[in-house]
Amino acid sequence: MKQDALQMSLLLDYYGELLSQKQRTCFDLYYNQDLSLSEIAAELGVSRQGVHELLARAESALGEFERVTGCIARDRRTAIALADIKAACERLQSIPDAKEAQQEILRASASIKE
Repeated sequence: MKQDALQMSLLLDYYGELLSQKQRTCFDLYYNQDLSLSEIAAELGVSRQGVHELLARAESALGEFERVTGCIARDRRTAIALADIKAACERLQSIPDAKEAQQEILRASASIKE
């Protein structure tokens, strides 16, 4: 059942507030704190099957949020584009008349990262 923990944690960071408190808690205990289904069930006072169902619904919901909004994919594309812009600006350093434009582009790209 356990999917890629890094991807699941990223989905939780982006869309976790859209889950119920119980789903968020269960998801955090499973993916971030690496507790087993039995350990989570004991902590939350529910059955192991209940934990499994909570996680399955949360995973499905998080995946659907990303499918619909694409926030994570957009942020990844932005990061790649910023890296490309920075690399192009570094190449511009060798052109004397391009120094001012290069600095302006770097400042603008730095403001996007913030």
